[in-house]
Amino acid sequence: MYIIKVKGKAKIPDYIQLRDDNFVLIAYFRADRPLKNLDRYGLDGKEEALAALIESLDFGKLQKLEI
Repeated sequence: MYIIKVKGKAKIPDYIQLRDDNFVLIAYFRADRPLKNLDRYGLDGKEEALAALIESLDFGKLQKLEI
């Protein structure tokens, strides 16, 4: 699975995209909102680690998600 942080413009907020190994979009959510329904993506119980990763991500850099 891959993660990318997308920079918003003006009134559009920053977003996070989760993509599978074929780069198909599987989740799209605001970077500043609490993480919900992560069990759908196999990330149940990893909310704190994912939140810390999101804070440290650079905008526009695709990164392999390994948590």
